[in-house]
Amino acid sequence: MVTAKAGILTDIVLAFEVHQPFRIRKDFFWNQNMFQHLSLDGLFDHYFDSKTNRDLFLRASEKCYLPTNKIIQDAIKKGDESGLPVKVAFSISGVFLEQCSRYGKRVLESFQELSKTGRVEFISQTYYHSLASLYPTKEEFDYQVHLHRQTIGDLFGQSPRLFENTEFLYNNRIASWVEELGFDGIFTEGAERFLGNRSPNHIYTAKDTKNLKLLLRNYKLTDDVAFRFSARWWNEWPLTADKYAMWLSDSPGDCITIFPDYETFGEHQWLETGILDFLQHLFPEIAKRQQIRLVAPSEAVSRNRSVGEVDVPEPATVSWADIERGAGSWLGNTMQWAYYVALKNQEQLISEAHELLLERLWRYFQTSDHLYYMFTSGGGPGEVHSYFNPFGSPTEAFVSCFSALVDFDSRLKENTIAANEAFRFYTGVGEEKFTGISVRSLKGFAHVLKHVHTRSLEFHNRRGDFEVWFRSGLCLNELADATKEITNLRGNELREALQKLTVRYTESRLCSQSQSQE
Repeated sequence: MVTAKAGILTDIVLAFEVHQPFRIRKDFFWNQNMFQHLSLDGLFDHYFDSKTNRDLFLRASEKCYLPTNKIIQDAIKKGDESGLPVKVAFSISGVFLEQCSRYGKRVLESFQELSKTGRVEFISQTYYHSLASLYPTKEEFDYQVHLHRQTIGDLFGQSPRLFENTEFLYNNRIASWVEELGFDGIFTEGAERFLGNRSPNHIYTAKDTKNLKLLLRNYKLTDDVAFRFSARWWNEWPLTADKYAMWLSDSPGDCITIFPDYETFGEHQWLETGILDFLQHLFPEIAKRQQIRLVAPSEAVSRNRSVGEVDVPEPATVSWADIERGAGSWLGNTMQWAYYVALKNQEQLISEAHELLLERLWRYFQTSDHLYYMFTSGGGPGEVHSYFNPFGSPTEAFVSCFSALVDFDSRLKENTIAANEAFRFYTGVGEEKFTGISVRSLKGFAHVLKHVHTRSLEFHNRRGDFEVWFRSGLCLNELADATKEITNLRGNELREALQKLTVRYTESRLCSQSQSQE
């Protein structure tokens, strides 16, 4: 129930989430695809179901992306002609934009045409639509956000000022990371468990930040369109554009954020429901009402003052998913945690591999949808997860996704020549002498030799630590034996000798692996 207001102009932020994952092959485990001899450039099609991904993208393009973009394009043109501008925003994942390049350049071109109107603002997110914001360190999160920002600049000529984390995942730590990256504001869910009796229809400030603004999604008004639009049991069915515009107009507050999945229009809510007609008529209905106006998110955060601070500690991480609106949709059961931890544990080897193809594959595995498919709770949330799940069940999703990840892990360890345990560089005995540098592979060892101080190299060489690690950690007896020839070396002479030994052995080992795969 909304309450009437008078004499107050309310900003309406209408934003859309646009994302499609690269889905993992459903037959990966059952067709015995694990541990086959393959070159790196054949691994993408080995893991990911290109036919299904293409078919689903093209279906959504015809039902949603192209016709809905056309509706918005026409609305913007009419708004400019009438002097009542129509403004919307999009948060588009990097993997969706890659699918545009692979499967449907017309879709990308239609978004670019929208950008040229000057009435569409693009919001930043993690490029791979991942859970990197939940990792204990922020390097991976920073990388994906920078990549997404750069991609939006290259494709649309914009540098996003607002951020929307994957699935609206949010806590105080994430907010501080986002502010450090230079954003003016961040979107998240207007959940009662941290708002209390306060309204989501205002701008707030994130706790532990200097001035990062929060735009809170009004999930009730959003879900009226995204979930209840075609529900005949709903006492407000049918929902018409004039009724919805009236609700917006009568809702008290400074700024109302409506933020559904873009596929709501024509894909989740089918054309037969009248959803596209609803959107087409919504823009002129909003324009009729003098109490509300459509604005870009950056305008909303600059025009409206914060009315208070929002505190969301890490244990209470919020999202827009399911009834709990937490992280449980992706990390709520043992299968999800097993996949998540196994994936996260590969981060150091990925950094030591220095192999672009492996890095990209690892990040495709990070896409949150894979974990979403493993959700096992029942009821309404379970039905929503099942609707989006391309696998037969959460268990089947786990079997396929985890077996593909295990296969990838094997190839990653082979490529980097992974050790049984990490080598930690010290300059002397005691934890206070730790340099902060550790490696988990021979490839990583060869790379960091360029940077490790010679005091550390001399310390380990005197003790025979290199020989022990090569022999017990890597099971490379030949390399371990070779270190006996450099026991008397010092300084850069020692560094150069170690580099020659490890690089020569690494190249020889990788060459043998490559030949065995051909």
